[in-house]
Amino acid sequence: MTRTGRGALLLILLLAAAAVSGLLLGAANVVPADVWRALTGQETDPSARTIVLSLRLPRVTAAALTGIALTISGTLFQALLRNPLAEPYLLGVSSGAALGAVLALTALGGVLGYLGTVGFALAGGLAAIGIVFRVALAVGRLDTHVLILAGVVVSAFFGAGVMLLLSLAEPDATRAAVLWTMGSLERAGWGSTVALGLVTAAGGTVSFALSRHLNALALGEEAAAYLGARVELVRRSAYFIASLLAAVAVSTAGVIGFVGLVIPHGARMIWGSDHRRLLPLGALGGAAALVLADTVARVALRPLELPVGVVTALLGVPLFLVLLRRSYA
Repeated sequence: MTRTGRGALLLILLLAAAAVSGLLLGAANVVPADVWRALTGQETDPSARTIVLSLRLPRVTAAALTGIALTISGTLFQALLRNPLAEPYLLGVSSGAALGAVLALTALGGVLGYLGTVGFALAGGLAAIGIVFRVALAVGRLDTHVLILAGVVVSAFFGAGVMLLLSLAEPDATRAAVLWTMGSLERAGWGSTVALGLVTAAGGTVSFALSRHLNALALGEEAAAYLGARVELVRRSAYFIASLLAAVAVSTAGVIGFVGLVIPHGARMIWGSDHRRLLPLGALGGAAALVLADTVARVALRPLELPVGVVTALLGVPLFLVLLRRSYA
């Protein structure tokens, strides 16, 4: 078996182990036999069936899909900018989505429910993408420096909007909004998970189709054009896909840091920069990492639940420092 094959097998086993842990562990105790019966449609305790099929299974699925979306987004940004420190929220997607979610939770009092919050968050993230791209394209071509500067400015503007709404909101609404911005899969349901899965599958497929062109771009724009890549079209498509995946992930799970930064960086160190390997292997790693982090968030201080964004930061920062040291040692 090749090195890539061994890596894929290891990551699949790790993802399977993380998913099983996510189904078995939580605030309520459910024995493995009841989990198995619920998954296979056999007779079991009704409360155990509800916990497994309506709460834990969609949550584990949403965590895996969010990890995949953030990892692919981070991989694309790092390839396009040729910078291993690029991350999915670079273009103001997180602050735009946060403004939409906080607006739904505070000014509208949360009356729209979870799916309404997700819809507002997605609209905010897409609005941020639209503004950033509109500014960047004003110079006639997609200039990377203008794109990043526009992302910083738009992020600051939407961030100010979030602070304004939080300062005017009622305490209960403020708490709900703050917890959402920390990242949480607590309210993940099948509706938002299916939508996330469709967008992630489409974005991942197109990203993999662009992998050969991304490899060419790593050599520089002139070399990529010489090799037959339509540089401007590839860059615009990849930027949009990366931003869309980040927006959908944030709209579903809130702002979860370090997954889209650490996982692509680590995968590149292990398997190299060929995106035909890096994208699928990184996606598996991102899915396993976030499912595991969400399980830790649920059981670390049981019955209390930590925001998963806090767990990814606590685990991701030291891991990234180790990777950074190894990269430049």
